[in-house]
Amino acid sequence: QVQLVESGGGLVQPGGSLRLSCVASGSIFNIYVMGWYRQAPGKQRELVAALPTGGSTNYADSVKGRFTISRDNAKNTVYLQMNSLKPEDTAVYYCNADVRTIFFNRNNYWGQGTQVTVSS
Repeated sequence: QVQLVESGGGLVQPGGSLRLSCVASGSIFNIYVMGWYRQAPGKQRELVAALPTGGSTNYADSVKGRFTISRDNAKNTVYLQMNSLKPEDTAVYYCNADVRTIFFNRNNYWGQGTQVTVSS
Protein backbone atom coordinates (compact mmCIF):
# COMPACT_ATOMS: atom_id res chain seq x y z
CA GLN A 1 0.00 0.00 0.00
CA VAL A 2 2.82 2.39 0.90
CA GLN A 3 6.39 2.19 -0.32
CA LEU A 4 9.45 3.98 1.03
CA VAL A 5 12.52 4.22 -1.18
CA GLU A 6 15.81 5.48 0.23
CA SER A 7 18.83 6.78 -1.63
CA GLY A 8 22.10 8.52 -0.90
CA GLY A 9 24.10 6.02 1.11
CA GLY A 10 27.70 5.11 0.38
CA LEU A 11 31.29 5.17 1.55
CA VAL A 12 32.69 8.34 3.06
CA GLN A 13 35.82 9.26 4.99
CA PRO A 14 35.64 10.33 8.64
CA GLY A 15 34.66 13.98 8.84
CA GLY A 16 32.81 13.80 5.54
CA SER A 17 29.16 14.33 4.70
CA LEU A 18 26.31 12.43 3.11
CA ARG A 19 22.68 13.25 2.41
CA LEU A 20 20.05 10.55 2.54
CA SER A 21 16.66 10.88 0.88
CA CYS A 22 13.49 8.86 1.25
CA VAL A 23 10.37 9.15 -0.87
CA ALA A 24 7.04 7.75 0.26
CA SER A 25 4.50 6.71 -2.36
CA GLY A 26 1.32 4.69 -2.69
CA SER A 27 -2.03 4.88 -0.96
CA ILE A 28 -1.15 7.81 1.31
CA PHE A 29 -3.85 9.91 2.93
CA ASN A 30 -1.72 11.54 5.59
CA ILE A 31 1.80 11.15 6.97
CA TYR A 32 2.11 11.82 10.68
CA VAL A 33 5.83 11.21 11.22
CA MET A 34 8.83 10.53 9.01
CA GLY A 35 12.16 9.56 10.40
CA TRP A 36 15.40 7.66 10.15
CA TYR A 37 16.67 4.66 12.10
CA ARG A 38 19.93 2.79 11.82
CA GLN A 39 21.23 -0.64 12.62
CA ALA A 40 24.90 -1.48 12.97
CA PRO A 41 26.16 -5.08 12.84
CA GLY A 42 25.38 -6.90 16.08
CA LYS A 43 23.32 -4.02 17.46
CA GLN A 44 19.64 -3.20 17.76
CA ARG A 45 17.96 -0.78 15.41
CA GLU A 46 17.93 2.70 16.93
CA LEU A 47 16.23 5.99 16.24
CA VAL A 48 18.46 8.56 14.58
CA ALA A 49 16.01 11.40 13.95
CA ALA A 50 12.29 11.92 13.51
CA LEU A 51 10.14 14.82 12.36
CA PRO A 52 6.39 14.86 12.96
CA THR A 53 4.23 16.84 10.57
CA GLY A 54 4.00 20.29 12.08
CA GLY A 55 6.08 19.17 15.04
CA SER A 56 9.57 19.40 16.43
CA THR A 57 12.57 17.34 15.50
CA ASN A 58 13.83 14.55 17.72
CA TYR A 59 17.47 13.45 17.53
CA ALA A 60 19.52 10.73 19.12
CA ASP A 61 22.10 12.28 21.46
CA SER A 62 24.89 10.73 19.41
CA VAL A 63 23.99 12.73 16.29
CA LYS A 64 22.87 16.07 17.75
CA GLY A 65 24.73 18.95 16.16
CA ARG A 66 25.95 16.79 13.28
CA PHE A 67 22.80 15.48 11.57
CA THR A 68 19.79 17.45 10.34
CA ILE A 69 16.44 15.98 9.38
CA SER A 70 14.06 17.84 7.09
CA ARG A 71 10.94 17.14 5.08
CA ASP A 72 9.28 18.24 1.88
CA ASN A 73 5.66 17.47 2.67
CA ALA A 74 4.48 18.26 -0.85
CA LYS A 75 6.78 15.50 -2.13
CA ASN A 76 6.30 13.07 0.78
CA THR A 77 10.06 13.13 1.16
CA VAL A 78 12.35 13.15 4.16
CA TYR A 79 16.05 13.98 4.14
CA LEU A 80 18.90 13.35 6.52
CA GLN A 81 21.92 15.59 6.14
CA MET A 82 24.84 13.94 7.90
CA ASN A 83 27.95 16.00 8.60
CA SER A 84 31.14 15.31 10.54
CA LEU A 85 30.60 11.60 10.07
CA LYS A 86 32.37 9.19 12.39
CA PRO A 87 33.21 5.49 11.97
CA GLU A 88 30.61 4.71 14.62
CA ASP A 89 27.94 6.13 12.30
CA THR A 90 28.50 3.12 10.03
CA ALA A 91 25.21 1.25 9.74
CA VAL A 92 22.28 0.46 7.51
CA TYR A 93 19.96 3.45 7.62
CA TYR A 94 16.23 2.86 7.35
CA CYS A 95 13.51 5.34 6.52
CA ASN A 96 10.34 5.07 8.58
CA ALA A 97 6.91 6.63 8.19
CA ASP A 98 3.75 6.65 10.28
CA VAL A 99 1.02 6.79 7.64
CA ARG A 100 -2.74 6.83 7.42
CA THR A 101 -3.71 5.34 4.08
CA ILE A 102 -6.61 6.23 1.84
CA PHE A 103 -8.31 3.16 3.29
CA PHE A 104 -8.08 4.91 6.67
CA ASN A 105 -5.92 2.33 8.36
CA ARG A 106 -2.82 3.63 10.10
CA ASN A 107 0.45 1.74 9.85
CA ASN A 108 4.16 2.07 10.29
CA TYR A 109 6.22 1.52 7.14
CA TRP A 110 9.91 0.87 6.52
CA GLY A 111 12.22 1.36 3.60
CA GLN A 112 14.62 -1.31 2.40
CA GLY A 113 17.63 0.38 3.98
CA THR A 114 20.72 2.06 2.61
CA GLN A 115 24.27 1.32 3.72
CA VAL A 116 26.40 4.12 5.14
CA THR A 117 30.05 3.27 5.73
CA VAL A 118 32.45 5.74 7.34
CA SER A 119 36.02 4.62 6.90
CA SER A 120 39.40 5.88 5.79
